[in-house]
Amino acid sequence: MEKLRRVLSGQDDEEQGLTSQVLDASSLSFSTRLRWFAICFVSGVLFSILGTGLLWLPGGLKLFAVFYTFGNIAALASTCFLMGPMKQLKKMFETTRLLATIIMIWHKKGLALLFCILQFLSMTWYSLSYIPYARDAVIKCCSSLLS
Repeated sequence: MEKLRRVLSGQDDEEQGLTSQVLDASSLSFSTRLRWFAICFVSGVLFSILGTGLLWLPGGLKLFAVFYTFGNIAALASTCFLMGPMKQLKKMFETTRLLATIIMIWHKKGLALLFCILQFLSMTWYSLSYIPYARDAVIKCCSSLLS
């Protein structure tokens, strides 16, 4: 946790490349960008969950499409606050994020629930890639829970 604080405050030379990229992405302060990232990401997930719930109602397919699309746009916009929109578009198709990008873009009713779950997970994994050491922390938490 202490190492994460040093990285986020810019005191760690090891991750200076990513930290300087994040800080150069916008004129907003890092705490403001992190706050708006969280707001957009959480609202995106909530819209997507609401849309998924509406899918099972009679005639809910149109509402699903609207809410789920807004949810995905909000969740994708959240990472723009961390890296900036142009850097995000470039990084979406790097090899470390390509699978998550493909799953996030790909969408049918019987498989909709499965892909919604996969899309939530891949959007979360994709978003965590912009926060230093976040993926490592999730992997360590999951591996400790499984062992």
